Amino acid sequence: MSLLAIKQYLSEHGITKYLYEWKYNRKENKINRMTDEEYACWKYNLRTGKELNLENPQSYDERIWYLKINVRDPLQKKCTDKYRVREYVEECGLSHILNELYGVYDSVEEIDFDKLPDRCFLKCNHRSGENMIFDRSKPFDYEKFQKKFSESLKTDYYWAGREWNYHNIAPKIICEKVLEDKNGKLPLDYKIMCFAGEPKLLFLDIGVATKEGDHAEEYYRNIYDLDFNLLPVKETRENYLGPEIVKPENWDKMVEYARILSKPFRHCRIDLYNVDGKIYFGEITFHHGGGCNDIQPEEWAIKMGQWIPID
Repeated sequence: MSLLAIKQYLSEHGITKYLYEWKYNRKENKINRMTDEEYACWKYNLRTGKELNLENPQSYDERIWYLKINVRDPLQKKCTDKYRVREYVEECGLSHILNELYGVYDSVEEIDFDKLPDRCFLKCNHRSGENMIFDRSKPFDYEKFQKKFSESLKTDYYWAGREWNYHNIAPKIICEKVLEDKNGKLPLDYKIMCFAGEPKLLFLDIGVATKEGDHAEEYYRNIYDLDFNLLPVKETRENYLGPEIVKPENWDKMVEYARILSKPFRHCRIDLYNVDGKIYFGEITFHHGGGCNDIQPEEWAIKMGQWIPID
């Protein structure tokens, strides 16, 4: 029997799919059996081609992995949960920057789309990147939504990058107001990088969200100091070279809010939006880029690393 005939026979009898799933599950089991330290070295090398120094971490990524492995702060877990973090923001006296919440659901079956606002943003609370915009005036792929979110609710995002703060978060679907300016444009992402409770840099992301609410595969990132000066630094993404982005009039207020929210943590990223002058809270991220970032020039990777205090 020829090789082509063998492949056709295996495919017709579903054996190819079985072998693929067996191989995939075997690989997943092997990875999941790694210790956090083993996984860190393997994943970092796989993504960057570099060796990870956990004995004497110096660079930004090395110290991110150090925090991943060594910090087990219950408050981080609470603030990682995109639903429970709202309580923390309120405790910080910043309830006025919370986005309007329409509903919280434990399953896709609980959602009655007939009762939702004509336009709203759907996302999962326990992971990153599972988002969709529901717009009653446009076709909505209910089948895609149900499949995508049902699968997502079954996952423990901890296994995607060994971030302890994601482990065993009770999964939910959140329905919020769609943030857009007076011209109907989705807002820029102001990611304020905070170190030991002090804002140091702004990572400004341009074009992150698509019109459907998903994360775009390609978008831009500019890095600014706190005076809103564009720095000659790149991090993973290409710089935005379009028209100059003007500093918001209430930029100092955004920095103040980031300082308040980041105060208990060695390092975190406070994501905010500024829509026609109104500031909205996005989320708190503790391990930017999963610790697999490409910071250029290299001296900035070391500089940012030294801002993260470790024991």
